[in-house]
Amino acid sequence: MVGNHSGVIRFYLEGFPGSPEFCHILFAIFFFSFFVTLIGNMIIIVTICADHRLHSPMYFFLGHLSLLDILITSTIIPPMLGELLMSEMLTMSFSACVTQLFLYLSLGTIEFVLLGAMAVDRYVAVCNPLRYTIIINSQVCLWVVILAWLFGFLFEIWPVYATFQLSFCRSTLVNHFLCERGLLLKLSCDDTIFLEFILFLLAIVILLGALLPTIISCTYIISAILKIPSASGRKKAFSTCASHFIVVMIGYGTCLFLYVKPKQTQAAEYNKVVSLTISVVTPFLTPFIFTLRNNQVKEALRDVIFLRVSPS
Repeated sequence: MVGNHSGVIRFYLEGFPGSPEFCHILFAIFFFSFFVTLIGNMIIIVTICADHRLHSPMYFFLGHLSLLDILITSTIIPPMLGELLMSEMLTMSFSACVTQLFLYLSLGTIEFVLLGAMAVDRYVAVCNPLRYTIIINSQVCLWVVILAWLFGFLFEIWPVYATFQLSFCRSTLVNHFLCERGLLLKLSCDDTIFLEFILFLLAIVILLGALLPTIISCTYIISAILKIPSASGRKKAFSTCASHFIVVMIGYGTCLFLYVKPKQTQAAEYNKVVSLTISVVTPFLTPFIFTLRNNQVKEALRDVIFLRVSPS
């Protein structure tokens, strides 16, 4: 049993098998995306902290979203880069595998809760602007963020614990670039049907629970935007929500395909593609999505770059 031999069990992550030249090309691509993700999201965080015009609930949530993107990519990409640079399988200890899976799932859960909160924030801003500062005040935002972080870490304790209580008597070779839960279940020689069903229900609670307020908010927002008489007014209202809609579609779409399935043990190549979208592509695109479509952020970025301080 893993529980009795956790100190000696090691997992071997196959990653992206291929020639050294192919691995080095992938290394360059993922290193570039990792670097851009870190720098882009750090710039967003610094800009939000430095510019008083961005001291609002929407950007408060965006700052935490950027921090989550940094943490998620830092959990996944550095070990993968080491594997690609050495052109060999990554060897990961039992505790390292547990830690990586727990952080990956917990940070993802926190991000979905924050995306749901951001959807409600945009709904109040567009549909009830006169009461916006009363409903979405700084104290509410602070408690939402605190509860999101606590919920994310606490919620994933049991699923990760249950996964690593299984016996891995067949193999510890994981055909992935991270300790992916579905493939770990596939390696177990225990009967995982009941556990997979429970994990399926928990995934529904997280993804659909966070998606429901997003769908409801989007419905009311679109309805309110269509009622605005002027084209410029509709464009301005939609621009405040478009970036959030794009991130939601990418994030929820990929995770619905990966986790909201009764059978958690999908094909390895399928898992790799979806996991790359979640852990590499989305964090890479987030800074561009939230800055290129937002004039207020672009102005704040220019002020920070040229060391111009906005009035408080």
